[in-house]
Amino acid sequence: MARTALITGSGQNIGRAIALHLAAKGLNIVVNGSSNKAACEAVAAEVRKAGAAALVVMADIGDREAVQSLAQRAIDHFGGVDVLVNNAAIRPDGDFLSMPESEWERVMNVNFYSAFRLCRACIPGMVERGYGRIINFTGMNAQQGYVGKAHVTVSKHAAWGMTKSLAKEFGRSGITTNIISPGTIVGESADAHSMHGRLEDLLANNPAGRLGTPDDIAAMVDLLISEEGHFINGQMLQVNGGVITQV
Repeated sequence: MARTALITGSGQNIGRAIALHLAAKGLNIVVNGSSNKAACEAVAAEVRKAGAAALVVMADIGDREAVQSLAQRAIDHFGGVDVLVNNAAIRPDGDFLSMPESEWERVMNVNFYSAFRLCRACIPGMVERGYGRIINFTGMNAQQGYVGKAHVTVSKHAAWGMTKSLAKEFGRSGITTNIISPGTIVGESADAHSMHGRLEDLLANNPAGRLGTPDDIAAMVDLLISEEGHFINGQMLQVNGGVITQV
């Protein structure tokens, strides 16, 4: 029986690449987006063309009830979620002193509480089946702190803390939990607007001599869900070409 992957924010860019990589491995794919249904349906069509099953569930993952419905629909349709990829995030700018508390809460709900709620919904089935792969996301700026992004940084540190704790709590149940930290990704953090006047500096500062692609990130997900990746647990995996190095 094919395993199932639920990937938030999978209508474009990194999420789309992950969906297509996992579909090529024969996994059922739950495609999720918050607003662009046409893009999500297009990804689902690509998944089916690859020979895998797909389910599109539109949901605002910043909303508690919508997240619970997303998880339940995936479980009801495919019998469970084996691979959970908490990819979706928002990164608005906001001055710490003037930022409305509602904006802070919105970022926490989308970037952290959605992952928390999906983990709580999907882990019981993973424990029952003795297999699970949970993959969360952070980013280079969130690791270091960034002016105007305190809320984003806090939300991503919360996800990292949860990742480490779940790795220890559920590792003996056949579940691994890791977090990926992408570098500057073409089409994601590196769109035409944000890249204006910065491309030369970004390339000069990257030992790889190029920017990352969504497929670079999807390749790491491929490893983490594979049998070869079963001993990788509780780790922050830097996929940035060497811009940030860690011991």
